[in-house]
Amino acid sequence: MARRRNIPNQSLTPKQLRVLTFIRDYSRTHGYAPTMQELADEFGVSKVTVFEHIEALEKKGYLQRLPYKARSLQLNENIDFPDERPTRLPLAGTIAAGRPIEAIEDNEVLDLEEIFMTSGKNFVLRVRGDSMIEDRICDGDYIVVEQRGTARNGETVVALLDDGEATLKRFYREKNGVRLQPANSAYEPIIAKNVDIQGVVVGVLRRL
Repeated sequence: MARRRNIPNQSLTPKQLRVLTFIRDYSRTHGYAPTMQELADEFGVSKVTVFEHIEALEKKGYLQRLPYKARSLQLNENIDFPDERPTRLPLAGTIAAGRPIEAIEDNEVLDLEEIFMTSGKNFVLRVRGDSMIEDRICDGDYIVVEQRGTARNGETVVALLDDGEATLKRFYREKNGVRLQPANSAYEPIIAKNVDIQGVVVGVLRRL
């Protein structure tokens, strides 16, 4: 098999990804790769255009083509196809949490990476304590946090206090400082002159 250079899949154009996926699916079904003509017929383009895509994919290290052989396309075994990521789960339909409804089977996929995708870098923390239970963030839950140093009023943040302790609270900037508001009436808010924002919560994960 061809060995791919360390180039992320983001360098692929949508058409190139479709070409790679078709080659993968065709090869798995038939036991051999498609010809250039079969690729051209599949995508409704000329063989010249197909050659251009194949040459570009070769240069990027995603496949290898042996000269003078019609079915010689070999995919890099380390390609990370988006539809094979473990974060992609089949969306089987809709279920009622109240009155029963008819089960509907959808041909959709839920991609956890896309759900929690942000413009910044994300990280995950495990929650300890019950100060945010009224926001349905419970002890033992995992929060997905977008790493950034600023927050808007009302956003749930990971904040570093002056004593070095980190806390999970709703952020409010007020006239004389910052209020970190718990989502549990049993707790008092934390009032500080300033805090160091570590990130903003963009999702919650829970294992049952």
